[in-house]
Amino acid sequence: MSLPYFEPQVFDKIDFNKSEWEKGEYEQCMFKDCDFSNINLSGSVFSDCTFQDSNLSLAKLVKTGFKQVQFIGSKLLGLRFDLSDDFLFSVHFNHCILNHSSFFRKKLKGTDFLHCKLEEVEFIESDLSHCRFDYSDLRGAKFENTNLEKSDFREAIHYSFDPEKNRVKKARFSMQGVLSLLDKYELDIDMH
Repeated sequence: MSLPYFEPQVFDKIDFNKSEWEKGEYEQCMFKDCDFSNINLSGSVFSDCTFQDSNLSLAKLVKTGFKQVQFIGSKLLGLRFDLSDDFLFSVHFNHCILNHSSFFRKKLKGTDFLHCKLEEVEFIESDLSHCRFDYSDLRGAKFENTNLEKSDFREAIHYSFDPEKNRVKKARFSMQGVLSLLDKYELDIDMH
């Protein structure tokens, strides 16, 4: 059974908690200032779409397709991206709040996390190679068996992970930030 198809259009200021969400395939659509909080988006497909200034917190994402999707200025609390469809999965985030979300085992190669709050986000066993975390807060983010090769953490803050339990070859760090990679050793480092 094929999904209803929605071609390029703008959805502006729609609260899908009050207006019925239609599961479907959305291509080149813009969702501006929309509220998807707690909405079941499972099985929908978004291709070349943008979510701007929208709230998707706690939305259900089982087998949801995200293909070349941009999230700008959006609130994405507690999202289970790990349950979304892996086929052609590609997302980018700018000025978003993703606290308590999960990317467990997701392939995120080349993803941008710019000016984002990523507190307590789960990146365990995911591919974060070639990612950028410019001006993003990674306080409490969980990294284990994660591929971080060639990722850029130079402008990121509050990250901490064990380089022995993650792949970090050619990853980029600031001098101050690289010290957080030694947290597990409980060293007293004098910067003078």
